[in-house]
Amino acid sequence: MTPDGESLLEGPRARRLCLELAMELDPDIRLMVFQLGYDLDSGRGKSRVLLTAASPDDAGTPPAAASPEVLAAALGDLDPAGLDGWRVQAALERAVDAARYWQPPDGEDVLAGLPLVRVALRSLADRVLGTQGTDWWGESRGVEQWAIDWRSGADPAPLPKHLSLAEWGRRERAEETQAARERPSDPNAPWSGWWWSVPQGIARTAGRIPAALSLVEDSPGWELAAVIPVRGTGRTLEIRTPQDWTSLCRRFPLEVTASRRHAWFSATGRNGRWVIPDWELVAAEWDAVHLTVLGYLNGAGRALPVGPGTATVMAGWDPDSTIWLTDVVREWEGPRQSWHRVPQDRSWRPAH
Repeated sequence: MTPDGESLLEGPRARRLCLELAMELDPDIRLMVFQLGYDLDSGRGKSRVLLTAASPDDAGTPPAAASPEVLAAALGDLDPAGLDGWRVQAALERAVDAARYWQPPDGEDVLAGLPLVRVALRSLADRVLGTQGTDWWGESRGVEQWAIDWRSGADPAPLPKHLSLAEWGRRERAEETQAARERPSDPNAPWSGWWWSVPQGIARTAGRIPAALSLVEDSPGWELAAVIPVRGTGRTLEIRTPQDWTSLCRRFPLEVTASRRHAWFSATGRNGRWVIPDWELVAAEWDAVHLTVLGYLNGAGRALPVGPGTATVMAGWDPDSTIWLTDVVREWEGPRQSWHRVPQDRSWRPAH
C-alpha cells in the first residue's frame, strides 16, 4: 500500500527529502534552512563551523537566523510548480547521502523533525508521491539486477567471494559479548561501535542503474564503478513498510543492545534494548530480502518498536537494494558496464 504524505513523513529520510526539495525550489528557504540547520547541529562551533564574509564597513555580525515558525510559513506558501522527477531524484540522493546512524543527526534532519516543520512539509510530501518518475519506489525486486563493484569496469576480476552468514553470526555474537563486558551502560558515554543492522560483506544488488550509483548512504565519493548484470532465484521477502521490518525482527530477534547502544542512542535518542534480525535464521526461509524506496524513506533511521522495551533500527541499507542470504545469485549474460562520475554536475555516465 502506498503511504500518504503524512505517514511517509514519519521517516527521517523522507523528511530530509522534502526539505531538500524545498531548498531546491526556493532560495529563501535554502538560506533559512542553512541558518537554522547550523543552529540545531550538535557539532555547532566544533565539527561544523560557520564562516561569514564581511566588508570593512561591516561590523561582521551575521544576519539573524530565521525562526522555525518563519520557515514553516514559507514552506506552507511554497509554489511546487517546478517540481519534477529529476528534482525529486536529486533530492532523494542527497537525503540518502546525509544518513548517519553512528552519531546525532545533523541540524537539517533535526530541523525537518520539528513538529511544525513536519506539518508544513505535508503538502510537498503529497506532491512528491504523485510526481512522475516515483512510481517505481514501491516496486518489488525485479528479475534484472546489478552488482556494483566500485572500481573500473575494465577490471575483469570475478564477483568477490562473500562472507558467509555463519561467519557473520559468529562475529556479531562475539562483538555483542565483548561490548557487554567492556563498554559502559551509560548511552551518553563517548563510545562508538558497530551500527549496521544488515550484514556487511554479503552479496548485494540494485535494480536500477544509474540511480543506484548515487543512492548510497554516507557515500565516500566513488568516481568509478563496474556495473555487473546478475540474476538470482528463490524466495524474496519485500520490506515495504517499517512493519515488515519489525515483524522480521520479532520473528528472528538477535540481541545487539551492548554493541549498538551508544551509536543508536546518538542517532535516535532512545535508550533501551535493541535487536536486529538474526540473518542466519532468516536465510532458512528467504533467499533474498529487498528494501523498496518507500520502505527506506519511511523506515530507515528510526527507533522502531518491536516489543515491550525493545526496538530496532534499519541502518546501513541503501534504498532499492537486495541482500542475498543464500548462494543463488550469479553473474549473468551481457557485458559489464563501466561508469564514471562527471565532475561538472556529479552525475554518472557510461564510460566510452
